Amino acid sequence: MIKQILNRLPRKTSKSSENREGGGTSTSSSNASTSPRIGDLSGNRYASAGATSVAGFNPTSNLGSNYGNKLSQAVNAKLNGNQPAPYEPLPSFRDVPNSEKQNLFIRKLNLCCIVFDFTDPTKNFKEKDIKRQTLVELVDYVSSANGKFPETMMQEMIKMVSSNLFRILSSPPRENKILEAYDLEEDEPSMDPAWPHLQVVYEFLLRFIASPETDAKLAKRYIDHSFVLRLLDLFDSEDPREREYLKTVLHRIYGKFMVHRPFIRKAINNIFYRFIFETEKHNGIAELLEILGSIINGFALPLKEEHKLFLVRVLIPLHKPKCLPMYHQQLSYCITQFVEKDCKLADTVIRGC
Repeated sequence: MIKQILNRLPRKTSKSSENREGGGTSTSSSNASTSPRIGDLSGNRYASAGATSVAGFNPTSNLGSNYGNKLSQAVNAKLNGNQPAPYEPLPSFRDVPNSEKQNLFIRKLNLCCIVFDFTDPTKNFKEKDIKRQTLVELVDYVSSANGKFPETMMQEMIKMVSSNLFRILSSPPRENKILEAYDLEEDEPSMDPAWPHLQVVYEFLLRFIASPETDAKLAKRYIDHSFVLRLLDLFDSEDPREREYLKTVLHRIYGKFMVHRPFIRKAINNIFYRFIFETEKHNGIAELLEILGSIINGFALPLKEEHKLFLVRVLIPLHKPKCLPMYHQQLSYCITQFVEKDCKLADTVIRGC
């Protein structure tokens, strides 16, 4: 009876068993807390290249998170084939046989279609230098070409030129700018930081248009009305070096592509109309008038009614904007050309001005 009562009482656990159970729980807890880290590290060691993680990464750190994300994106881009190929120079034209030069020329054109950011001079320094050297090679190739340029080459040429030249012009806001002559003369012209590349592209375009190997009948398919309009848009550039090149290029286009002449005159007139009656803001009025001065000089006699209307509707109203001194010399030359060709127009000019 007593024995049965004693058996029902709770037994005192031994110290060794208590320590063993406590130690087991502690070890188990320790293993539970450390096993993911071990798993992560071993996973990092044997994971494929696509599973990117950083050892010792603190998940509460924004810097670590950003770095991890960027690194992961870079690796994934490489694995998916999205990483751009390295920008490396192509062989020189001297190093390939004549049969391969045309293909190499097109490859160099495609290489130069990539446009770099010049706002940071230290960025892509090597690639910028490679592109400039390649552009110089292309200019030399066009200048020394023997044989007509095929249509496929013309298409690629205009593609490269368009990729580099046709862009949104970066200029300071002019809405609140007082357009008095003395203010404009004192303003420092804005120089485009990309000019080291732009200059060579303009030279390339100029050599291509002026080359006797350029067939105007084929080239007009690519130097079309859209191309001319986009060139005219660039006359509003703040950089006087660019406007000077544009003046020469457009004059060459006017001389070579006779089919575009009426369109070019009309497009220039539209720029003047907008300048006179709407904005009174444009950087390239003087250069456009220089081109027109040469065009007017070539007008046949007797003058067409269209040309006389241009004098009355465009040239005489150009005396009204406040910034007239900026282009007065070029404007006077154009009007003088009209009077020399038809002295009867002198009365119209005097009354209009």
